[in-house]
Amino acid sequence: MHPWTAADIPPQTGRTVIITGAGSGLGRATSKVLAGSGARVVMAVRNVTRGRDVARSVGGEVEVRHLDLADLGSVREFAAVWDGPFDVLINNAGVMAVPDRRETGDGFELQFGTNHLGHFALTNLLAPHLTDRVVTVSSGGHRMGSIVLDDLDWRRRKYRPWRAYGQSKLANLLFTLELQRRFEGNSSHRKALAAHPGLALTNLYRPRNLVIKRVGSAGMRLVAQTEDAGALPIVFAATQDLPGASYVGPDGPGEMRGAPTLVGRSAAASDTQLARELWSASERLTGVHFPL
Repeated sequence: MHPWTAADIPPQTGRTVIITGAGSGLGRATSKVLAGSGARVVMAVRNVTRGRDVARSVGGEVEVRHLDLADLGSVREFAAVWDGPFDVLINNAGVMAVPDRRETGDGFELQFGTNHLGHFALTNLLAPHLTDRVVTVSSGGHRMGSIVLDDLDWRRRKYRPWRAYGQSKLANLLFTLELQRRFEGNSSHRKALAAHPGLALTNLYRPRNLVIKRVGSAGMRLVAQTEDAGALPIVFAATQDLPGASYVGPDGPGEMRGAPTLVGRSAAASDTQLARELWSASERLTGVHFPL
């Protein structure tokens, strides 16, 4: 079988897809591919002016709406004005390895609050309108993370940027696991899936990041793939007939680059009890509950 590419995407005409963080990087690349396949794409972005500029380059049926996942008020506003069904939610937006501990407007550690809690709230608030699936973007970095339920915001532990990032990406996979269980328990045809882009050269990789410092930009280009290639596992998860809770990533060495395929995850990311406990903690922190 030939490696799966954008040419293998089935027609998406008539489908509506919401993509968070669509103004740059993987979100922009994913928007371009899906809009080019006929989908109506709603680009959920923090900077609407920039988002509109990007939308013009994306082409197709594209709409730009404001969403700041680091602000639960913004998440609620986005969901409150949504009207009508949609097919796919792609939880893509995120921050990575923020060097110093920072907080969202709601007082959560920035990476956990943005990468997990913002998407947790958004998904549950939009779930009554969802007709098909949720795709949440995780990372191979989930393997360096652990869920410390009594210190999710790094108030008692010494803050470590990459460990905090790993916690948020592990949370993405546990969220997917528990969301799928809840969909199935509700006899719903909806699905929850996850994907990761491998090592993709996006705007998240800046010179201050440890990987860049150690390897250098030239070395990164040798082992990494483009953001267009990094978007393909996300598109694969959004468009292919896959089992619920599937995890998609590149098929190359170390899952750093390559064509989309189903990949494994850490033991912690498969812990159903931990997934339930994290869900309960997330409900308590956000005040948002599963609506189905």
